Amino acid sequence: MSARITVPDSAALAEAAERLRAGELVAFPTETVYGLGANALDGDAVAKIYAAKGRPATNPIIVHVARVEQAKALVKTWPTIADELAAQHWPGPLTLVLEKADHIPDIVTAGGPTVGIRIPNHPVALELLRQAGVPVAAPSANRSEEVSPTQAHHVADSLGEFVDDLLILDGGPCDVGIESTVLDVTCDPPRVLRPGMCLPPLAPLATPSGFAKGDIARSPGQMLRHYAPKKPTILVRADDNKFSMHKSDALLVLPDDPNDAATVLYAELRRLDGDEHVGRIVIVEPPDGPEWDAIWDRLRRAASPAD
Repeated sequence: MSARITVPDSAALAEAAERLRAGELVAFPTETVYGLGANALDGDAVAKIYAAKGRPATNPIIVHVARVEQAKALVKTWPTIADELAAQHWPGPLTLVLEKADHIPDIVTAGGPTVGIRIPNHPVALELLRQAGVPVAAPSANRSEEVSPTQAHHVADSLGEFVDDLLILDGGPCDVGIESTVLDVTCDPPRVLRPGMCLPPLAPLATPSGFAKGDIARSPGQMLRHYAPKKPTILVRADDNKFSMHKSDALLVLPDDPNDAATVLYAELRRLDGDEHVGRIVIVEPPDGPEWDAIWDRLRRAASPAD
């Protein structure tokens, strides 16, 4: 098993597109995190994603396309609200959950009736999708429950030993840094299934607090423990005078701006998780407010204890 990180020049993009059409896996950058992609219409290819990640079969995978017309071809109905949201936020870090078309393999949707679709806002991802000519199912390019990758070497570190000859397109650090907002538009009003840094002006919205193992999710990112370092991770209040640091603790204080915090969060968690001198990661709780909801969601899941 090995991984090859390459600059996404014309030759690398052509190779990656051919690999996707041939039923192989390719890791590529998006504005949110790096994705591990396969042809979404090839059930056997998508099965390789689940095997590489050790991903539960109950966890669906978001499908990436290059154009709105491609998204419409993957669903049974396309409501007016989907048109409005796509016009406002695509390409971008927003996933829309809709009723899936019959030709989408059940493995993509974890056997459920809906599919999440988005157009990523990254030039490498968009060019790869255009050249491949197929919709691409792509969760984050890491082992299940681990911290998502925001740099190419994160992908190699996590999946290098699990995918034979994995091609990784290096598009640099991800701008957004955490996964997309997921909106279920099969209901009225639409419902947030996973908060992200895209904040559509919709109300009222309800965000589920958790997801039981064994259930079929309508969106990824529903497990109570997710995006988690291997090392123990805890959250502390900035004004908690009773908390005392241990010698091997590493303190993580996020930037004051939520967008900046999202951009650095996963890279910092991975850095601390890989430091042999760190025994526990201590994260200072960020402020409250809707612009911080996605950060809080990732932190709570990262600090959730392992089974």
